Amino acid sequence: MDQKESPVLTNQTHHSGEILLAQPRGFCAGVDRAISIVNQALEKFGQPIYVRHEIVHNQYVVADLRSRGAVFIDELSQVPPGATLVFSAHGVSPAIKSEAQRLGFRIFDATCPLVTKVHVEVLKMHREGYKILMIGHAGHPEVEGTMGQIPGSIDLIQTMDDVAQLTYPVDMPISYVTQTTLSIDETREIVQALTVKYPKITQPKKQDICYATQNRQDAVKIMAPQVELVIVVGSPNSSNSNRLRELSEKLGIKSYMVDDPSQLDPAWFVGVRRVGLTAGASAPEALAQSIIARIKEFGPKQVRSLEGVVESTVFALPKGLNVD
Repeated sequence: MDQKESPVLTNQTHHSGEILLAQPRGFCAGVDRAISIVNQALEKFGQPIYVRHEIVHNQYVVADLRSRGAVFIDELSQVPPGATLVFSAHGVSPAIKSEAQRLGFRIFDATCPLVTKVHVEVLKMHREGYKILMIGHAGHPEVEGTMGQIPGSIDLIQTMDDVAQLTYPVDMPISYVTQTTLSIDETREIVQALTVKYPKITQPKKQDICYATQNRQDAVKIMAPQVELVIVVGSPNSSNSNRLRELSEKLGIKSYMVDDPSQLDPAWFVGVRRVGLTAGASAPEALAQSIIARIKEFGPKQVRSLEGVVESTVFALPKGLNVD
C-alpha cells in the first residue's frame, strides 16, 4: 500500500498509520520487586495484607492487589495487631519503621533499593556535618520518607525561588540529594543555581536520579520527534509518568496521560498518522497493551517497537519471602 500522504482523508489513509513504542517503558526493577513482595506475602500469609500508602503509584496495580486481599492504609493505627504490613516502594521514615516494630507487625519493606541508597547517603552526609537540601515535590511519599531520615534537618527545594531564599553562609558544608523520579533535565536548573550560590556544594557520589526514570525519558526524546501525538500510560499521582508527558510536550508534541483505555478521546487521533506510546515505571505492560488495542480502533494499525536500552536490573526479595 502506498505510504505517501494522501490528500483525500478517508478511513483508508489511517490504515498506514503507526504506533511507535518507546523502549524501555513500564515497570522498573523497584516496582517489580514491590508488587512481588505484596503478591508473595498474600500467597504465604493469606489475606489481608496491609500496605502503607499505595504500593506504587498506579490505579490499575492498586485495584488488582486490592481485589486479591491487599488493604491500603495511611496510618499504622488502621492495622490490626499481629497483621502483616508492607511499606511501599517510596520508602518510609525511621519513625514509622520503629513505630511499626513497636506495634509488633510482621513487616516487609518494599522500599526501592535506589531510594534506600538515598536514605543511606543522607544519614552519612548528616553524620559528616553537612546541611542537606532535597530537590523534590512536597507531599510525595518518597520525599517524606527521605526527609524523615533526619526529621527537621533537611530543607526541601522545589523551585528556583527556594534556592534564592536560602541564607546559609557560602562556606558552610552543604550537600544535596534529589527525589529519584525527577529527571536530570528538571533538576539541572536548580542544581546549577545551587552550585552558583554555594560553589563548594557536594552532590551524591552517583546521581540520585534512578536509572529507570532516566532511561524512560531518554526513550521519549528518541520517540517524540518521530510522532504527532504521544500517549503516556500512567496514573495522575505518578511522578515519573507526569514527567514523561511534560517532556514530550516540551519537545513540541501533543501529549496525554491515561491509565485506562476509556480515557482515550477519539478526537485526539483525527488526522494523526503516527502515535507514540510510553508507560511510566509503575504502569504494567498489560495495561499498555489494552490501551494500544484501543488506539488501533481509532486508526493506526501497525505497531513498531523502537530500539532502546534493554534493562536487566533485578532486585532480590526480602528474607522470609523468597519462594521456596
